[in-house]
Amino acid sequence: MCKNLRKISPGRDENPVCGMEWARPVPCDVGTNPRRRPFKPLPPPPLYNVAAMILIPIDTSVRLRRQPTANHLLIAANVVIFLFTHAIGGAFGAAIQDYWTLDAARPLLWQYVTYQFLHGDAAHLVGNMLFLWVFGNAVCDRMGGLPYLFFYLAGGVFAAIVFTLTADNPMVGASGAIAAVTTAFLVLYPKVDIHMLLWVFVIMQRFLLPSTVLIVLKIILWDNILSPALERGPMSNVAYSAHLGGYAFGFVVSALLLFCNALPRSAYDLAGVWSQWRRKARISDLDRDGAVRRTIGGGPTEWAPPSRAETLREEVRAFLNNGEIESATQSYLALIREQPTAVLSKTDQLRLANYASAASAYPVAVRLYHDFTQAYPTAAETPQVLLVLGVLHHRQFGDRATAERYLLAAIDRLPPGGDAIRAQEELAAVRATP
Repeated sequence: MCKNLRKISPGRDENPVCGMEWARPVPCDVGTNPRRRPFKPLPPPPLYNVAAMILIPIDTSVRLRRQPTANHLLIAANVVIFLFTHAIGGAFGAAIQDYWTLDAARPLLWQYVTYQFLHGDAAHLVGNMLFLWVFGNAVCDRMGGLPYLFFYLAGGVFAAIVFTLTADNPMVGASGAIAAVTTAFLVLYPKVDIHMLLWVFVIMQRFLLPSTVLIVLKIILWDNILSPALERGPMSNVAYSAHLGGYAFGFVVSALLLFCNALPRSAYDLAGVWSQWRRKARISDLDRDGAVRRTIGGGPTEWAPPSRAETLREEVRAFLNNGEIESATQSYLALIREQPTAVLSKTDQLRLANYASAASAYPVAVRLYHDFTQAYPTAAETPQVLLVLGVLHHRQFGDRATAERYLLAAIDRLPPGGDAIRAQEELAAVRATP
């Protein structure tokens, strides 16, 4: 949360229940910027804003391919700077807090960056770092360390520009940049579930919530548009305009990077979902007799029956949905004879491969798994599929060279832990085989 710093009455502190922090101004006798405009008074919070329920995101279902070191460094920098400016820095720390705060009335150039590392109090810091941890790790993993850092800082700068156009108060907080990271997560992982914690009095409950619902409806629409308008009116110590600027920056820039192929593509990011929707729309555009409507060369519409490959692909899906695995396998074999490069949808390809492996139809399973890794190289399941391919080639076919190649690729992409350990053990067994 970015804080729109306004002066408060003596002794009044934060209201952690309703999530609205009450910023204490920098003492005027310690490092005060003489160019700083006076703080505006802020009324106390209304009583109906108090609730005994807390709903927070705590994790996502994204499996990281590598350590998001850049995001960890950002969190560490925010914590260290907070400790220095509020605890161990003394008068010099207070002066730094005052000098680095963004003065929207007379902003200095460096303040567009430095304000992002300042926070009003501990609750302000913890809330921002929680969101940065939950959403930033996955975005950093997808973008890469250095591009992610530039994206994060640019999002904070854009949020500050929007704020200075709409307000004249000082502002601190990382949430403009975190807002950009949040909507970048929405673009890159629109179908991912968010692990939520609901805390009502003494009852705590975990549940999953789709990222689209949480980010669009709860975080953006309710928390930053509807709730402020209904509850607090124009007077608030939360810089909602900076949040909205960050959200807009993160969504537009990450979408452009994705559609321009500047970021690795996935079947489950916004570009992949859009492509799937367009493909389904074309397939569903049928006439009454099942003929596919096609427009050729921008000319008049012609009508042609679905191709043999299209028919077989739909048969595979129908058989899978009905649980007819043997029939689905036969239709798939006919499909690759008709069209050797054919690949099913990500879900269907993996389902059929797993069924074939469980039924000991290992040649079919290996073909399905291999085609999956080629068609969906950035999918979250691909490292595990590489591990399975290595195991199958070693144990079922005795092909040590191919098994070693798949296992090395799996070890390189699997996160530390169980699967990576299993891949290393299997690789050791491959190399120990005479």
